Amino acid sequence: MPTLQDEFSTIVGQFAPLFSRRVWPHVQVLVIGTLLARGQRTVTAALRVMGLSGEGCFVNYHRVLQRAVWSGLAVSQTLLYRLVVTFGPSGTLVIGGDETIERRRGDRIAAKGIYRDPVRSSRSHFVKASGLRWVTLMLLVPIPFAQRVWALPFLTVLAPSERYYDGKARAAKKLTDWWMRQGLLQVRRWLPHRKLVFVADSSYACLGLLWAIIKVTNPITMVVRFRMDAALFAPAPERKLGRHGRPRKRGPRLPKLTEVAADPATVCQRQVVPDWYGERDRTIELTSGTAVWSNSG
Repeated sequence: MPTLQDEFSTIVGQFAPLFSRRVWPHVQVLVIGTLLARGQRTVTAALRVMGLSGEGCFVNYHRVLQRAVWSGLAVSQTLLYRLVVTFGPSGTLVIGGDETIERRRGDRIAAKGIYRDPVRSSRSHFVKASGLRWVTLMLLVPIPFAQRVWALPFLTVLAPSERYYDGKARAAKKLTDWWMRQGLLQVRRWLPHRKLVFVADSSYACLGLLWAIIKVTNPITMVVRFRMDAALFAPAPERKLGRHGRPRKRGPRLPKLTEVAADPATVCQRQVVPDWYGERDRTIELTSGTAVWSNSG
C-alpha cells in the first residue's frame, strides 16, 4: 500500500469498519486507483495507475466487487454523512435524482436490458443502448473552488427492465414509483431531521412518487419539470357548517400549463440564471401559482 496523506487517510479510514481486515487493503488500492485513473474506471485501469499492472494475484481485487461480503448501503450512508458534514452541515439539503445507463454486453449479465440512450437521442432521433440501468441520488451543493453547484453521487440502485422479471416470482418494479421511492425514503431515514428538497426531470412527475414522499413524518419537497398537459384544479373551498356528505378534495378546473404560457394576460417576472448548463447567463421568465394536481384513482 502507498503512504497516504494524513487528511486523506482520515477520510478513507472512516470506511474501514465496513470491510473485513483481509479485504480492506484491496479496497484502498481500488479507491485511490479509481480516483487517479483516466478514461474508463475499471479494475484493470485502477491497478495500472497504481503500478500494479504486473500483479500476479489481480483476481483478489476483482473479488472485492464479486464475492467479498460488504454492505453497499452502509457505504452509501457513511459517504452521505461525510458529504453532509463537509458541504452542508446546516440548512436545506438539495437531492438530485436521475438514471444512467452503464453500457454492458455479455450473456452472464442477467440484469442488462435495452434502454433509450438520453445522451445520443433527441426528439426526432431515437437511439437504443444495451446495458445496466442505475438510479442515482446525488447531493447538490456549491463547491467553493469550482464556483458552481456540483452533483455528488452517494447512492446508486440497480433498476432492471420489466423484461428481466419475465418468468420470475417477483413483480416488476417501476422506475419512478418504486426504485426512486425506495431511495428517497432511505435518505429520509438516514437524515430524519433535515429539510430535503428533491430535484428531478419530468420522468418523476408522477402522483405515486409524490404521495409516497409527502406522507412521511418529515415530508420531502419535490421540484420537477411538470407535465404540460396535467389536470390542474383550484384548491378545495372551505367546507360550510352543516353540510353533509363527503368533503370536496378539489375546486374548479384550471387552464393547462400550455394555455397559461400562451395567454398574454399571464404576468411573468424576468430573472437571470448564471452559468446556464455551464455556459453564459440566460434570462428566463417566471410565473407562479397554487393548484391541486388530481387524477382518477
